[in-house]
Amino acid sequence: MKKAKGKVVSVNESLVGVKIIEGAVINGEVAYIVIENDKRLKSEVIDVKPEKMVYLQVFEDTGWMKVGDLVEFTGLPLAVKLGPGILGSVTDGLQNPLYELAKKEWFLERGQEVEPLDNTVKWHFTPSVKKGAIVTRGDILGAVPEKLFQHKIFVPFSLQGDYTVKHIVTEGNYTIDEDIAVVEDANGTTIKLKMAFDWPVKKPMPFHERSVPVEPMPTGIRILDALFPIAYGGTACNPGPFGAGKTVLQHSLARHSQADVVIIAACGERAGEAVEVFKDFPELIDPRTGKSLMDRTFIVGNTSSMPVAAREASVYMATTVGEYYRKQGLDVLILADSTSRWAQALRETSGRKEEIPGPEAFPMYISTLISAFYDRAGVDILEDGNIGSLSIIGTVSPAGGNFDEPVTQATLLSTGAFWGLSRALSDARKYPAIDRIDSKSKYPSLLREEEVSFLIELLRDGKTIASNIILMGEKGITDEAYILYQKAELLDAVFLQQNSFNDVDGVTSPDRLRLMFDVVREIIETPLAIKGKEAIRSHFNFARQAYIDWNSMSIDDSEFEKQKFQILNLVKKRAYAKENV
Repeated sequence: MKKAKGKVVSVNESLVGVKIIEGAVINGEVAYIVIENDKRLKSEVIDVKPEKMVYLQVFEDTGWMKVGDLVEFTGLPLAVKLGPGILGSVTDGLQNPLYELAKKEWFLERGQEVEPLDNTVKWHFTPSVKKGAIVTRGDILGAVPEKLFQHKIFVPFSLQGDYTVKHIVTEGNYTIDEDIAVVEDANGTTIKLKMAFDWPVKKPMPFHERSVPVEPMPTGIRILDALFPIAYGGTACNPGPFGAGKTVLQHSLARHSQADVVIIAACGERAGEAVEVFKDFPELIDPRTGKSLMDRTFIVGNTSSMPVAAREASVYMATTVGEYYRKQGLDVLILADSTSRWAQALRETSGRKEEIPGPEAFPMYISTLISAFYDRAGVDILEDGNIGSLSIIGTVSPAGGNFDEPVTQATLLSTGAFWGLSRALSDARKYPAIDRIDSKSKYPSLLREEEVSFLIELLRDGKTIASNIILMGEKGITDEAYILYQKAELLDAVFLQQNSFNDVDGVTSPDRLRLMFDVVREIIETPLAIKGKEAIRSHFNFARQAYIDWNSMSIDDSEFEKQKFQILNLVKKRAYAKENV
Protein backbone atom coordinates (compact mmCIF):
# COMPACT_ATOMS: atom_id res chain seq x y z
CA MET A 1 0.00 0.00 0.00
CA LYS A 2 1.27 3.44 -0.95
CA LYS A 3 2.22 5.53 2.08
CA ALA A 4 0.40 8.80 2.67
CA LYS A 5 1.93 12.28 2.57
CA GLY A 6 0.81 15.61 3.89
CA LYS A 7 1.80 19.19 4.65
CA VAL A 8 1.88 21.12 7.90
CA VAL A 9 -0.93 23.71 8.14
CA SER A 10 -0.75 24.65 11.85
CA VAL A 11 1.64 24.36 14.79
CA ASN A 12 0.47 24.63 18.40
CA GLU A 13 3.43 23.56 20.56
CA SER A 14 3.52 19.72 20.25
CA LEU A 15 0.18 19.57 18.39
CA VAL A 16 0.61 19.91 14.63
CA GLY A 17 -2.23 20.10 12.10
CA VAL A 18 -1.58 18.36 8.77
CA LYS A 19 -3.48 18.39 5.46
CA ILE A 20 -3.29 15.06 3.62
CA ILE A 21 -2.18 15.55 0.01
CA GLU A 22 -1.75 11.91 -0.95
CA GLY A 23 -3.13 8.59 0.36
CA ALA A 24 -5.11 7.83 3.51
CA VAL A 25 -4.18 7.96 7.19
CA ILE A 26 -5.37 5.93 10.16
CA ASN A 27 -5.46 7.04 13.78
CA GLY A 28 -2.43 5.98 15.83
CA GLU A 29 0.08 5.60 13.03
CA VAL A 30 3.57 7.08 13.14
CA ALA A 31 4.54 10.01 10.92
CA TYR A 32 7.73 11.99 10.31
CA ILE A 33 7.78 15.76 9.81
CA VAL A 34 10.67 16.81 7.57
CA ILE A 35 12.17 20.14 8.67
CA GLU A 36 15.37 22.05 7.84
CA ASN A 37 18.49 20.05 6.95
CA ASP A 38 16.22 17.07 6.21
CA LYS A 39 15.76 16.33 9.92
CA ARG A 40 12.79 14.06 10.56
CA LEU A 41 10.75 14.60 13.72
CA LYS A 42 8.84 11.56 14.92
CA SER A 43 5.15 12.00 15.70
CA GLU A 44 1.91 10.07 16.08
CA VAL A 45 -1.56 10.63 14.62
CA ILE A 46 -3.93 11.33 17.52
CA ASP A 47 -6.95 12.81 15.74
CA VAL A 48 -8.43 12.36 12.25
CA LYS A 49 -10.79 15.10 11.01
CA PRO A 50 -13.01 15.44 7.92
CA GLU A 51 -11.64 16.77 4.64
CA LYS A 52 -8.29 14.99 5.03
CA MET A 53 -7.23 16.95 8.09
CA VAL A 54 -5.29 15.14 10.86
CA TYR A 55 -3.51 16.19 14.02
CA LEU A 56 -0.14 14.86 15.10
CA GLN A 57 1.43 14.63 18.54
CA VAL A 58 5.11 15.43 17.97
CA PHE A 59 7.61 13.73 20.27
CA GLU A 60 10.27 16.42 19.84
CA ASP A 61 10.65 20.19 19.97
CA THR A 62 8.59 21.88 17.25
CA GLY A 63 10.56 25.14 17.32
CA TRP A 64 11.23 26.60 13.84
CA MET A 65 8.70 24.29 12.26
CA LYS A 66 6.74 26.12 9.57
CA VAL A 67 3.57 25.80 7.53
CA GLY A 68 4.22 23.78 4.39
CA ASP A 69 6.74 21.33 5.88
CA LEU A 70 6.38 17.88 4.36
CA VAL A 71 4.91 15.04 6.45
CA GLU A 72 5.55 11.38 5.62
CA PHE A 73 3.28 8.72 7.14
CA THR A 74 4.56 5.21 7.81
CA GLY A 75 1.28 3.31 8.03
CA LEU A 76 2.60 1.61 11.19
CA PRO A 77 1.68 2.18 14.85
CA LEU A 78 4.14 3.37 17.47
CA ALA A 79 6.01 0.20 18.42
CA VAL A 80 8.86 -1.10 20.56
CA LYS A 81 11.50 -3.54 19.33
CA LEU A 82 11.59 -6.65 21.50
CA GLY A 83 14.49 -9.07 21.62
CA PRO A 84 17.76 -9.82 23.41
CA GLY A 85 19.80 -6.79 24.46
CA ILE A 86 17.17 -4.76 26.27
CA LEU A 87 18.42 -5.45 29.81
CA GLY A 88 21.15 -3.11 30.96
CA SER A 89 20.20 -0.35 28.52
CA VAL A 90 19.00 3.22 29.08
CA THR A 91 16.72 4.69 26.42
CA ASP A 92 14.53 7.71 25.86
CA GLY A 93 10.75 7.47 25.52
CA LEU A 94 11.07 6.26 21.92
CA GLN A 95 13.63 3.52 22.66
CA ASN A 96 16.63 5.48 21.38
CA PRO A 97 19.65 4.43 23.51
CA LEU A 98 20.64 7.58 25.41
CA TYR A 99 24.31 6.64 25.78
CA GLU A 100 24.56 6.18 22.01
CA LEU A 101 22.82 9.50 21.39
CA ALA A 102 25.21 11.21 23.78
CA LYS A 103 28.16 9.96 21.72
CA LYS A 104 26.87 11.95 18.73
CA GLU A 105 26.15 15.25 20.48
CA TRP A 106 26.69 16.63 23.97
CA PHE A 107 23.13 17.99 23.85
CA LEU A 108 20.45 15.73 22.37
CA GLU A 109 19.68 17.00 18.88
CA ARG A 110 16.27 16.84 17.25
CA GLY A 111 15.60 14.20 14.66
CA GLN A 112 18.21 11.78 15.97
CA GLU A 113 17.33 8.09 15.85
CA VAL A 114 19.50 5.15 16.84
CA GLU A 115 18.81 1.44 16.50
CA PRO A 116 17.13 0.42 19.78
CA LEU A 117 18.97 -2.92 19.94
CA ASP A 118 22.61 -3.44 18.99
CA ASN A 119 22.56 -5.32 15.67
CA THR A 120 26.29 -6.05 15.75
CA VAL A 121 26.25 -8.29 18.82
CA LYS A 122 26.18 -12.02 18.11
CA TRP A 123 23.98 -14.08 20.41
CA HIS A 124 24.50 -17.80 20.96
CA PHE A 125 21.20 -19.28 19.74
CA THR A 126 20.10 -22.78 20.72
CA PRO A 127 17.02 -23.98 18.77
CA SER A 128 14.23 -25.83 20.56
CA VAL A 129 12.08 -26.78 17.52
CA LYS A 130 12.85 -28.85 14.47
CA LYS A 131 12.01 -28.59 10.79
CA GLY A 132 8.40 -29.65 10.19
CA ALA A 133 7.15 -28.59 13.64
CA ILE A 134 3.80 -26.76 13.86
CA VAL A 135 4.06 -23.46 15.73
CA THR A 136 1.80 -20.52 16.50
CA ARG A 137 2.30 -17.06 17.99
CA GLY A 138 4.14 -17.07 21.30
CA ASP A 139 5.71 -20.48 20.77
CA ILE A 140 9.40 -20.76 21.65
CA LEU A 141 11.84 -21.21 18.76
CA GLY A 142 14.93 -21.34 20.97
CA ALA A 143 16.90 -19.33 23.51
CA VAL A 144 20.00 -17.16 23.92
CA PRO A 145 21.82 -16.22 27.15
CA GLU A 146 21.12 -12.61 28.20
CA LYS A 147 22.77 -11.35 31.39
CA LEU A 148 21.35 -13.52 34.19
CA PHE A 149 18.66 -15.27 32.16
CA GLN A 150 17.97 -17.57 29.24
CA HIS A 151 16.17 -15.25 26.82
CA LYS A 152 13.47 -17.14 24.93
CA ILE A 153 13.04 -16.37 21.23
CA PHE A 154 9.35 -16.37 20.33
CA VAL A 155 7.26 -16.69 17.22
CA PRO A 156 6.06 -13.05 16.96
CA PHE A 157 2.83 -12.46 18.86
CA SER A 158 1.34 -10.63 15.87
CA LEU A 159 1.14 -13.78 13.73
CA GLN A 160 -2.25 -15.49 13.52
CA GLY A 161 -2.95 -19.19 12.98
CA ASP A 162 -0.64 -22.20 12.69
CA TYR A 163 2.67 -22.26 10.83
CA THR A 164 4.96 -25.05 9.68
CA VAL A 165 8.67 -24.63 10.33
CA LYS A 166 10.37 -24.94 6.92
CA HIS A 167 13.83 -24.04 8.19
CA ILE A 168 15.53 -23.46 11.54
CA VAL A 169 19.19 -22.54 11.95
CA THR A 170 21.59 -24.80 13.80
CA GLU A 171 23.05 -23.85 17.18
CA GLY A 172 25.47 -20.98 16.76
CA ASN A 173 26.07 -17.24 16.97
CA TYR A 174 23.73 -14.86 15.17
CA THR A 175 22.78 -11.17 15.22
CA ILE A 176 19.21 -9.98 15.75
CA ASP A 177 19.00 -9.01 12.05
CA GLU A 178 19.80 -12.48 10.76
CA ASP A 179 17.02 -14.92 9.84
CA ILE A 180 16.86 -17.79 12.33
CA ALA A 181 13.75 -19.53 10.98
CA VAL A 182 11.38 -19.68 8.02
CA VAL A 183 7.74 -20.63 8.61
CA GLU A 184 4.88 -21.26 6.19
CA ASP A 185 1.16 -20.71 6.70
CA ALA A 186 -1.73 -22.80 5.35
CA ASN A 187 -1.78 -20.78 2.10
CA GLY A 188 1.86 -21.50 1.34
CA THR A 189 3.07 -18.00 2.25
CA THR A 190 6.50 -18.04 3.89
CA ILE A 191 7.68 -15.66 6.60
CA LYS A 192 11.26 -15.16 7.72
CA LEU A 193 11.70 -14.81 11.47
CA LYS A 194 14.46 -13.03 13.36
CA MET A 195 15.31 -12.89 17.07
CA ALA A 196 13.62 -9.50 17.47
CA PHE A 197 10.20 -8.26 16.44
CA ASP A 198 8.06 -5.13 16.88
CA TRP A 199 4.96 -4.79 19.04
CA PRO A 200 2.58 -1.76 19.28
CA VAL A 201 3.14 -0.06 22.62
CA LYS A 202 -0.52 0.78 23.22
CA LYS A 203 -1.76 -2.74 22.54
CA PRO A 204 -1.60 -5.04 25.60
CA MET A 205 0.02 -8.40 24.98
CA PRO A 206 -2.52 -11.22 25.32
CA PHE A 207 -2.44 -13.36 28.45
CA HIS A 208 -2.26 -17.11 27.97
CA GLU A 209 -4.07 -17.71 31.27
CA ARG A 210 -4.52 -14.80 33.64
CA SER A 211 -4.39 -15.51 37.36
CA VAL A 212 -5.19 -13.48 40.49
CA PRO A 213 -2.14 -12.00 42.30
CA VAL A 214 -1.91 -13.74 45.68
CA GLU A 215 1.77 -14.37 46.45
CA PRO A 216 3.37 -11.48 48.37
CA MET A 217 6.47 -9.96 46.79
CA PRO A 218 9.14 -9.23 49.45
CA THR A 219 10.44 -5.68 49.11
CA GLY A 220 12.88 -5.49 52.03
CA ILE A 221 10.82 -2.58 53.42
CA ARG A 222 9.23 -3.69 56.70
CA ILE A 223 6.20 -1.40 56.72
CA LEU A 224 5.26 -2.66 53.25
CA ASP A 225 5.96 -6.36 53.77
CA ALA A 226 4.15 -6.38 57.13
CA LEU A 227 1.26 -3.92 56.77
CA PHE A 228 0.80 -2.80 53.16
CA PRO A 229 2.20 -5.53 50.89
CA ILE A 230 2.18 -5.87 47.13
CA ALA A 231 1.78 -9.23 45.41
CA TYR A 232 3.55 -10.55 42.34
CA GLY A 233 1.45 -9.21 39.49
CA GLY A 234 -0.16 -6.59 41.72
CA THR A 235 -0.40 -2.81 41.49
CA ALA A 236 0.38 -0.04 43.96
CA CYS A 237 0.64 3.73 44.08
CA ASN A 238 2.56 6.00 46.44
CA PRO A 239 1.17 9.55 46.25
CA GLY A 240 2.68 12.25 48.37
CA PRO A 241 3.85 15.86 48.47
CA PHE A 242 7.21 16.93 47.08
CA GLY A 243 10.12 15.93 49.30
CA ALA A 244 8.25 13.18 51.14
CA GLY A 245 10.47 10.42 49.77
CA LYS A 246 8.67 8.99 46.71
CA THR A 247 11.76 8.70 44.53
CA VAL A 248 13.97 7.29 47.31
CA LEU A 249 11.29 4.69 48.08
CA GLN A 250 11.24 3.63 44.42
CA HIS A 251 15.02 3.38 44.31
CA SER A 252 14.93 1.09 47.35
CA LEU A 253 12.24 -1.03 45.69
CA ALA A 254 14.33 -1.28 42.53
CA ARG A 255 17.34 -2.53 44.42
CA HIS A 256 15.86 -4.80 47.07
CA SER A 257 12.50 -6.12 45.86
CA GLN A 258 12.44 -9.80 44.94
CA ALA A 259 11.66 -9.22 41.25
CA ASP A 260 13.69 -10.80 38.46
CA VAL A 261 13.57 -7.73 36.19
CA VAL A 262 13.12 -4.08 37.18
CA ILE A 263 11.98 -1.44 34.69
CA ILE A 264 12.24 2.21 35.69
CA ALA A 265 10.09 4.63 33.72
CA ALA A 266 11.21 8.18 34.54
CA CYS A 267 8.18 9.70 32.80
CA GLY A 268 8.54 13.41 33.48
CA GLU A 269 10.68 13.23 36.63
CA ARG A 270 13.05 16.13 37.23
CA ALA A 271 16.26 15.68 35.26
CA GLY A 272 18.48 16.00 38.33
CA GLU A 273 16.78 13.07 40.06
CA ALA A 274 16.73 10.93 36.91
CA VAL A 275 20.43 11.54 36.29
CA GLU A 276 21.14 10.04 39.72
CA VAL A 277 19.57 6.80 38.48
CA PHE A 278 21.55 6.90 35.21
CA LYS A 279 24.82 7.43 37.09
CA ASP A 280 24.31 5.33 40.23
CA PHE A 281 22.59 2.19 39.00
CA PRO A 282 25.44 0.99 36.74
CA GLU A 283 27.77 1.24 39.76
CA LEU A 284 25.47 -0.53 42.23
CA ILE A 285 25.98 -4.19 43.10
CA ASP A 286 22.87 -6.34 43.11
CA PRO A 287 22.68 -7.86 46.62
CA ARG A 288 20.91 -10.92 45.19
CA THR A 289 23.50 -11.83 42.55
CA GLY A 290 26.68 -9.97 43.49
CA LYS A 291 26.79 -8.56 39.95
CA SER A 292 25.82 -5.19 38.50
CA LEU A 293 22.25 -4.13 39.26
CA MET A 294 21.88 -3.12 35.60
CA ASP A 295 22.06 -6.80 34.60
CA ARG A 296 18.37 -7.06 35.47
CA THR A 297 17.34 -3.43 34.94
CA PHE A 298 15.97 -1.43 32.01
CA ILE A 299 15.63 2.36 32.32
CA VAL A 300 13.40 4.63 30.24
CA GLY A 301 14.40 8.27 30.70
CA ASN A 302 11.98 10.97 29.61
CA THR A 303 12.66 13.76 32.08
CA SER A 304 10.86 17.04 32.66
CA SER A 305 13.40 18.80 30.42
CA MET A 306 12.62 16.51 27.48
CA PRO A 307 9.62 16.78 25.11
CA VAL A 308 6.29 16.59 26.90
CA ALA A 309 4.55 14.41 24.30
CA ALA A 310 7.09 11.58 24.69
CA ARG A 311 6.06 11.02 28.32
CA GLU A 312 3.02 9.05 27.21
CA ALA A 313 5.15 6.96 24.84
CA SER A 314 7.69 6.21 27.58
CA VAL A 315 5.01 4.86 29.94
CA TYR A 316 3.60 2.53 27.33
CA MET A 317 7.01 1.46 26.07
CA ALA A 318 8.12 0.46 29.57
CA THR A 319 4.89 -1.50 30.05
CA THR A 320 5.27 -3.35 26.75
CA VAL A 321 8.84 -4.37 27.62
CA GLY A 322 7.53 -5.55 30.99
CA GLU A 323 4.87 -7.68 29.32
CA TYR A 324 7.53 -9.19 27.05
CA TYR A 325 9.71 -10.29 29.97
CA ARG A 326 6.59 -11.61 31.73
CA LYS A 327 6.19 -13.87 28.69
CA GLN A 328 9.73 -15.09 29.44
CA GLY A 329 8.35 -16.52 32.70
CA LEU A 330 10.01 -13.84 34.85
CA ASP A 331 8.71 -11.64 37.67
CA VAL A 332 8.85 -8.06 36.40
CA LEU A 333 8.46 -4.84 38.40
CA ILE A 334 7.72 -1.50 36.71
CA LEU A 335 8.40 1.69 38.68
CA ALA A 336 6.72 4.67 37.01
CA ASP A 337 7.87 8.07 38.30
CA SER A 338 5.72 10.07 38.05
CA THR A 339 2.32 9.27 36.58
CA SER A 340 1.15 12.77 37.53
CA ARG A 341 3.52 14.31 34.99
CA TRP A 342 2.33 11.80 32.40
CA ALA A 343 -1.23 12.94 33.15
CA GLN A 344 -0.13 16.59 32.87
CA ALA A 345 1.21 15.84 29.38
CA LEU A 346 -2.17 14.35 28.48
CA ARG A 347 -3.83 17.50 29.84
CA GLU A 348 -1.67 19.73 27.65
CA THR A 349 -2.45 17.70 24.55
CA SER A 350 -6.16 17.60 25.37
CA GLY A 351 -6.21 21.39 25.81
CA ARG A 352 -4.55 21.96 22.46
CA LYS A 353 -7.10 19.67 20.81
CA GLU A 354 -9.80 21.88 22.40
CA GLU A 355 -11.53 18.93 24.06
CA ILE A 356 -14.10 19.50 26.78
CA PRO A 357 -12.05 19.57 30.00
CA GLY A 358 -12.80 17.49 33.09
CA PRO A 359 -11.94 18.33 36.71
CA GLU A 360 -8.83 20.55 37.00
CA ALA A 361 -8.66 20.64 33.17
CA PHE A 362 -7.59 17.00 32.89
CA PRO A 363 -9.25 15.16 29.98
CA MET A 364 -12.59 13.53 30.74
CA TYR A 365 -11.11 10.12 29.93
CA ILE A 366 -8.09 10.37 32.29
CA SER A 367 -9.57 7.76 34.64
CA THR A 368 -10.00 5.30 31.74
CA LEU A 369 -6.40 5.73 30.60
CA ILE A 370 -4.98 5.28 34.10
CA SER A 371 -7.14 2.20 34.69
CA ALA A 372 -6.06 0.67 31.34
CA PHE A 373 -2.40 1.26 32.24
CA TYR A 374 -2.57 -0.55 35.60
CA ASP A 375 -4.75 -3.29 34.09
CA ARG A 376 -1.75 -4.44 32.06
CA ALA A 377 -0.22 -5.78 35.28
CA GLY A 378 -1.04 -9.33 36.33
CA VAL A 379 0.05 -12.95 36.57
CA ASP A 380 0.27 -15.05 33.41
CA ILE A 381 0.31 -18.86 33.56
CA LEU A 382 2.22 -19.64 30.39
CA GLU A 383 1.70 -22.52 27.98
CA ASP A 384 4.91 -24.27 29.09
CA GLY A 385 3.70 -24.25 32.72
CA ASN A 386 5.96 -21.41 33.87
CA ILE A 387 4.44 -18.41 35.61
CA GLY A 388 5.35 -14.82 34.79
CA SER A 389 4.16 -11.71 36.56
CA LEU A 390 4.14 -7.97 35.93
CA SER A 391 3.77 -5.66 38.94
CA ILE A 392 3.32 -1.90 38.52
CA ILE A 393 4.09 0.72 41.17
CA GLY A 394 3.39 4.32 40.19
CA THR A 395 4.23 7.50 42.06
CA VAL A 396 1.72 10.33 42.09
CA SER A 397 2.72 13.93 42.75
CA PRO A 398 -0.50 15.78 43.59
CA ALA A 399 -0.15 19.55 43.73
CA GLY A 400 0.07 20.67 47.34
CA GLY A 401 -0.22 17.06 48.52
CA ASN A 402 -3.97 17.11 47.76
CA PHE A 403 -5.07 13.47 47.45
CA ASP A 404 -8.54 14.54 46.26
CA GLU A 405 -7.27 15.71 42.86
CA PRO A 406 -8.36 13.66 39.78
CA VAL A 407 -5.12 11.77 39.02
CA THR A 408 -4.73 10.50 42.59
CA GLN A 409 -8.37 9.49 42.84
CA ALA A 410 -8.30 7.68 39.48
CA THR A 411 -5.12 5.88 40.54
CA LEU A 412 -6.61 4.82 43.89
CA LEU A 413 -9.52 3.22 42.05
CA SER A 414 -7.14 1.27 39.79
CA THR A 415 -4.52 -0.07 42.21
CA GLY A 416 -4.54 -2.76 44.88
CA ALA A 417 -2.22 -1.06 47.37
CA PHE A 418 -2.16 2.57 48.51
CA TRP A 419 1.03 3.89 50.13
CA GLY A 420 0.18 7.45 51.07
CA LEU A 421 3.24 9.50 51.99
CA SER A 422 2.83 11.92 54.88
CA ARG A 423 4.39 15.38 55.06
CA ALA A 424 4.19 15.27 58.88
CA LEU A 425 6.15 11.99 59.01
CA SER A 426 8.82 13.19 56.57
CA ASP A 427 9.20 16.46 58.49
CA ALA A 428 9.68 14.36 61.64
CA ARG A 429 12.36 12.33 59.78
CA LYS A 430 10.31 9.13 60.07
CA TYR A 431 11.20 7.13 56.98
CA PRO A 432 9.68 5.53 55.04
CA ALA A 433 7.12 8.31 55.53
CA ILE A 434 4.18 6.05 54.63
CA ASP A 435 1.04 6.97 56.55
CA ARG A 436 0.53 4.21 59.09
CA ILE A 437 -3.26 4.66 59.37
CA ASP A 438 -4.60 5.79 55.98
CA SER A 439 -2.50 3.48 53.78
CA LYS A 440 -3.99 0.12 52.80
CA SER A 441 -3.51 -3.01 50.72
CA LYS A 442 -5.76 -5.81 49.50
CA TYR A 443 -2.85 -8.24 49.08
CA PRO A 444 -1.72 -10.86 51.66
CA SER A 445 1.07 -9.89 54.05
CA LEU A 446 4.20 -11.83 54.98
CA LEU A 447 2.64 -11.87 58.45
CA ARG A 448 -0.59 -13.60 59.41
CA GLU A 449 -3.85 -11.68 59.13
CA GLU A 450 -4.41 -11.49 62.89
CA GLU A 451 -0.85 -10.20 63.36
CA VAL A 452 -1.47 -7.40 60.88
CA SER A 453 -4.71 -6.52 62.70
CA PHE A 454 -2.79 -6.49 65.99
CA LEU A 455 -0.28 -3.95 64.62
CA ILE A 456 -2.90 -1.72 63.01
CA GLU A 457 -5.01 -1.67 66.19
CA LEU A 458 -1.99 -0.69 68.30
CA LEU A 459 -1.06 2.12 65.90
CA ARG A 460 -4.63 3.47 65.95
CA ASP A 461 -4.77 3.36 69.74
CA GLY A 462 -1.43 5.13 69.89
CA LYS A 463 -2.63 7.87 67.53
CA THR A 464 -5.78 8.41 69.62
CA ILE A 465 -3.79 8.71 72.85
CA ALA A 466 -1.29 11.04 71.14
CA SER A 467 -4.21 13.34 70.23
CA ASN A 468 -5.35 13.31 73.86
CA ILE A 469 -1.83 14.19 75.02
CA ILE A 470 -1.82 17.19 72.69
CA LEU A 471 -5.16 18.34 74.10
CA MET A 472 -4.69 17.57 77.80
CA GLY A 473 -0.98 17.01 78.30
CA GLU A 474 0.65 13.92 79.80
CA LYS A 475 -0.94 14.60 83.18
CA GLY A 476 -4.37 14.23 81.65
CA ILE A 477 -4.01 10.53 80.84
CA THR A 478 -3.46 7.45 83.00
CA ASP A 479 -0.18 5.56 83.29
CA GLU A 480 -1.80 2.57 81.52
CA ALA A 481 -2.73 4.74 78.53
CA TYR A 482 0.73 6.31 78.49
CA ILE A 483 2.35 2.86 78.42
CA LEU A 484 0.13 1.92 75.45
CA TYR A 485 1.13 5.14 73.70
CA GLN A 486 4.82 4.41 74.31
CA LYS A 487 4.40 0.88 72.94
CA ALA A 488 2.89 2.28 69.73
CA GLU A 489 5.78 4.75 69.47
CA LEU A 490 8.26 1.91 70.06
CA LEU A 491 6.64 -0.15 67.28
CA ASP A 492 6.92 2.80 64.91
CA ALA A 493 10.51 3.64 65.80
CA VAL A 494 12.06 0.16 65.79
CA PHE A 495 9.90 -1.85 63.40
CA LEU A 496 8.29 0.49 60.85
CA GLN A 497 11.17 2.95 60.45
CA GLN A 498 14.36 1.91 58.66
CA ASN A 499 17.78 3.46 58.19
CA SER A 500 18.55 3.26 54.47
CA PHE A 501 22.15 4.33 55.15
CA ASN A 502 22.74 1.14 57.13
CA ASP A 503 23.42 -1.96 55.03
CA VAL A 504 21.68 -4.25 57.54
CA ASP A 505 18.72 -2.13 58.59
CA GLY A 506 18.18 -0.80 55.06
CA VAL A 507 16.75 -4.10 53.83
CA THR A 508 14.96 -6.82 55.81
CA SER A 509 14.56 -10.40 54.60
CA PRO A 510 11.28 -12.28 55.25
CA ASP A 511 13.00 -14.47 57.87
CA ARG A 512 14.35 -11.48 59.76
CA LEU A 513 10.97 -9.72 59.49
CA ARG A 514 9.36 -12.68 61.25
CA LEU A 515 12.01 -12.67 64.00
CA MET A 516 11.70 -8.91 64.53
CA PHE A 517 7.93 -9.08 64.73
CA ASP A 518 8.01 -11.88 67.32
CA VAL A 519 10.36 -9.86 69.53
CA VAL A 520 8.46 -6.58 69.23
CA ARG A 521 5.14 -8.33 69.90
CA GLU A 522 6.54 -9.96 73.04
CA ILE A 523 7.63 -6.50 74.23
CA ILE A 524 4.21 -5.00 73.50
CA GLU A 525 2.19 -7.78 75.11
CA THR A 526 4.25 -7.85 78.32
CA PRO A 527 2.44 -5.83 81.05
CA LEU A 528 4.71 -3.40 82.92
CA ALA A 529 4.74 -2.44 86.61
CA ILE A 530 6.33 0.97 86.04
CA LYS A 531 4.65 3.95 87.65
CA GLY A 532 5.04 7.61 86.69
CA LYS A 533 5.39 9.19 83.26
CA GLU A 534 9.10 9.92 83.65
CA ALA A 535 9.94 6.31 84.58
CA ILE A 536 7.79 4.97 81.73
CA ARG A 537 9.42 7.31 79.19
CA SER A 538 12.91 6.43 80.45
CA HIS A 539 12.23 2.70 80.16
CA PHE A 540 10.95 2.91 76.58
CA ASN A 541 13.77 5.23 75.51
CA PHE A 542 16.26 2.64 76.73
CA ALA A 543 14.37 -0.22 75.06
CA ARG A 544 14.11 1.76 71.83
CA GLN A 545 17.85 2.40 71.64
CA ALA A 546 18.68 -1.23 72.47
CA TYR A 547 16.35 -2.42 69.72
CA ILE A 548 17.74 0.07 67.16
CA ASP A 549 21.25 -1.19 67.96
CA TRP A 550 19.98 -4.72 67.34
CA ASN A 551 18.53 -3.64 63.98
CA SER A 552 22.05 -2.81 62.81
CA MET A 553 23.43 -6.24 63.67
CA SER A 554 23.66 -8.95 61.05
CA ILE A 555 22.07 -12.30 61.91
CA ASP A 556 25.54 -13.79 61.48
CA ASP A 557 26.95 -11.42 64.10
CA SER A 558 28.00 -13.21 67.31
CA GLU A 559 26.33 -10.44 69.35
CA PHE A 560 22.97 -10.76 67.56
CA GLU A 561 21.33 -13.33 69.83
CA LYS A 562 22.89 -11.80 72.92
CA GLN A 563 21.40 -8.38 72.12
CA LYS A 564 17.97 -9.92 71.48
CA PHE A 565 17.90 -11.59 74.90
CA GLN A 566 19.07 -8.38 76.58
CA ILE A 567 16.10 -6.54 75.09
CA LEU A 568 13.63 -9.21 76.23
CA ASN A 569 15.18 -9.46 79.71
CA LEU A 570 14.94 -5.70 80.12
CA VAL A 571 11.20 -5.87 79.54
CA LYS A 572 10.69 -8.92 81.74
CA LYS A 573 12.40 -7.22 84.67
CA ARG A 574 9.71 -4.56 84.47
CA ALA A 575 6.86 -7.08 84.22
CA TYR A 576 4.29 -7.30 86.99
CA ALA A 577 5.55 -9.57 89.74
CA LYS A 578 3.05 -11.96 91.34
CA GLU A 579 2.75 -9.87 94.45
CA ASN A 580 1.89 -6.76 92.41
CA VAL A 581 -1.03 -8.41 90.60
